[in-house]
Amino acid sequence: MDPKELIARRCAAEVRPHTLVNLGIGIPTLVSDHLDEGMGVFFQAENGVVGMGRRPPEGMSDRHLTDAGGSFVSAVPGASTIDSAFSFGLIRGGHLDLTVLGGLQVDERGHLANWMIPGVYVPGMGGAMDLVTGAKRVIVAMIHCAKGGAPKIVPECTLPLTAERRVDLIVTELAVIRPEADGLHLIETAPGITVEAVRAATSARLIVTGEVPEMDLSRSC
Repeated sequence: MDPKELIARRCAAEVRPHTLVNLGIGIPTLVSDHLDEGMGVFFQAENGVVGMGRRPPEGMSDRHLTDAGGSFVSAVPGASTIDSAFSFGLIRGGHLDLTVLGGLQVDERGHLANWMIPGVYVPGMGGAMDLVTGAKRVIVAMIHCAKGGAPKIVPECTLPLTAERRVDLIVTELAVIRPEADGLHLIETAPGITVEAVRAATSARLIVTGEVPEMDLSRSC
């Protein structure tokens, strides 16, 4: 299975029915493809859409209907458009049940860095800081290592932090890791991946308690 597809499927299993969810750009946008439309999940974007649907068919896109990353989206029945102030009010007010975001690094404290690399141009910081601070649950969905093989799960982030809040879950193509007060707990491995392989690709200390089960990918659609 494609690594990004695997990550998206595992993340989808964390989405509960009738919740308000924000998906970051990149791998997180794939999560909605693995959810039953009958679950009553509403997707929100920082630019002011509540009730985003899947990418529209070729020729059906509307330039006035995009997600926060500028990609065309559709709208489900009951969707709303709101201004940015209201949209960020939803986030900062703690009304968002879940956000799934990409990551550049996550450290042993569960702190996320995902908004910039010093010296590298970025078009804007987006809403990541507000999302990490305000959402009820934060899941980081990312490829386990950077291009070139450097670990992205590290003892301490060397990139600027997005927020000092501990994220709730890390999902990669190798493992599912839950940050807690005492460190990073390895709770699942991907099919065919050993605990030793995860440790070899991770520079942070991983806490392993007992036998680690494989990811259950049947819980998504």
